[in-house]
Amino acid sequence: MADLKITVDGLTLPNPFVIGSGPPGTNANVIGKAFDEGWGAVIAKTISLDASKVINVAPRYARMRATDSREVLGWENIELISDRPFDVWEEEFKKIKDTYPDRVLIASVMEEYREDAWKEIIERCQACGVDAFELNFSCPHGLPERRMGSAMGQRTEILEEVCGWVNSVATVPVWAKMTPNITHIVDPGRGALRAGCEGVSAINTILSVMGVNLETLRPEPTVEGYTVPGGYSCKAVRPIALRMVMELATMMYGGGNGAPISSNGEPPIKGEFLNCSLSAIGGIETGDDAAQFLLMGANTVQVCTGVMIHGYKMIHTLNEQLGAFMEKHGFNSIEDFRGQSLRYFTTHADLVKRQAAVKAAERAARDGMVTKDTAWEGEKFVEQSSRLVANQDD
Repeated sequence: MADLKITVDGLTLPNPFVIGSGPPGTNANVIGKAFDEGWGAVIAKTISLDASKVINVAPRYARMRATDSREVLGWENIELISDRPFDVWEEEFKKIKDTYPDRVLIASVMEEYREDAWKEIIERCQACGVDAFELNFSCPHGLPERRMGSAMGQRTEILEEVCGWVNSVATVPVWAKMTPNITHIVDPGRGALRAGCEGVSAINTILSVMGVNLETLRPEPTVEGYTVPGGYSCKAVRPIALRMVMELATMMYGGGNGAPISSNGEPPIKGEFLNCSLSAIGGIETGDDAAQFLLMGANTVQVCTGVMIHGYKMIHTLNEQLGAFMEKHGFNSIEDFRGQSLRYFTTHADLVKRQAAVKAAERAARDGMVTKDTAWEGEKFVEQSSRLVANQDD
């Protein structure tokens, strides 16, 4: 039977499914619900030292549905980080760890560009017993005017500096959460790992405008007639997330160029951070979705919007579906197949060479030409010899 248990950065999880930072981890009550249902780990909603500056509005979500089935394909939010006082979170972190001492609780933190603030929030959360951190360098809306979230994550030099501050005081694993609203996601990912982070998470939501109401002519979600661009999530973003996770995994672990052996004779890409971890996010709602990200090299997969649509009990279906995939292929553990699909990425020029080689072999077979010694036949020896003559007119 397939074993879904994993160990990542020294933390043991019963399965690779993690509650992603957001409403599903917004207080101790719902975090406890997630643990009770069996989620592998929970990342709490992002917190900061001064929650008084965080004021949410309503409505703050908008959905894109399929026209025929009404299935939710895309989800936009303009929600901010936690508006609950930091001292309340300190008490709740302690309460959660007292109640669930063997479960993995991860604090998601975000602060302004100040060394003292980042060090303070890390040290105070650690004192509450959290098992790891996820640094939010990726929220695309709400606080860029304070140089927080993606405003910081889009600047590799700033992100790397902040990760250095954090890792100078952190005594538990640290993941840096990447923004997809950037040209090359590998650059900040490399910077975070170079600064000492144990892992990276990707991707956060994609900056978007869900649509315009053609009756009112107002973009949605509309608050008193106005709005701001928000973060796009749900299954519609999965292909983009898969691509960015692949890019990060290739940088970290290697692969690509048709690895392990490329047709152009070049060695496969070598990984730069083989012992670091990768947590994948982006439209994961089924065990098969999760399997794709694990095949791309992810150690864990995070679900946030999916929980908002399907509820905490979806973990049971996720486990069943991922287990069924593993048993179908004979995989006993996550590590048996993690990253296996990375080898199949290469260059377009290499694709052309591979296809030309196959077509040449097919043409030779069709024309009856011998290409291997084992193909010679006694009854057809003369005919086969004749077909190999360069000038058939002689």
